[in-house]
Amino acid sequence: MAMAPLIAPAEFRLPSDDALRARFGHITTWVFDLDNTLYPPDSGIWPRIDERITLFLIELFGIDGLSARALHKHYYSRHGTTLRGLIEEHFDQTERFLEFVHDIDRSGLKPDPILAREVARLPGRKLIFTNGSRNHAILTASQLGLDGLFEDAFDIVAAGLTPKPTEAAYDAFLERCQVNPHTAAMFEDVARNLAVPKAKGMTTTLVTTKAGRLDPREAHDRAISDAAHVVDFVTDDLSEFLARLNSHLTD
Repeated sequence: MAMAPLIAPAEFRLPSDDALRARFGHITTWVFDLDNTLYPPDSGIWPRIDERITLFLIELFGIDGLSARALHKHYYSRHGTTLRGLIEEHFDQTERFLEFVHDIDRSGLKPDPILAREVARLPGRKLIFTNGSRNHAILTASQLGLDGLFEDAFDIVAAGLTPKPTEAAYDAFLERCQVNPHTAAMFEDVARNLAVPKAKGMTTTLVTTKAGRLDPREAHDRAISDAAHVVDFVTDDLSEFLARLNSHLTD
């Protein structure tokens, strides 16, 4: 299902040159979510991970597929990630879980040379902040042709297994990576994950799905009802947005 069009102020849809300079001119650290942000939701990557999570639960508990799927969604909605749900309600399976669910075929994910060029042009540090694993971030960024562009990938393990959008996850990220939120920008595909960054002073950009394209994410991950309160900008084309942004940062 494709995301419905965002109803928002004009700045959200087509920001002015002045707005871009005002919100990004002071930025020295660029923070990117990984899944469904650096690549579009219809790339097939996220559904593969989703399927592996269900299979992991089938094998772990010896239950049928429908029960495992329901448990997977229960954990996600209640705890933010399935891994956190397993830890809170059962036992710690972190290493085994992360290795299993991210053991996917990434060969269908096409390199994105335009995105690579524009990320490279951004002035300052570039970081990935993901609820997945660091290894998954590195492998996926490599498949996209983004090798060597990011200083590091901060993952769920580095966050103490506390996922976005909890404030503790962002506090851990800011401290570990020595990021000043007032000179940082964050790009995310889930609006609620931008609430804490916005409150801490970061410039926030929501990356949405292009109209008419498949969006397999959960309905609450596609929700944009609160976007106007936590998002400075919205784009359905990250490469194009960064290209326009870079053109003004280098004027």
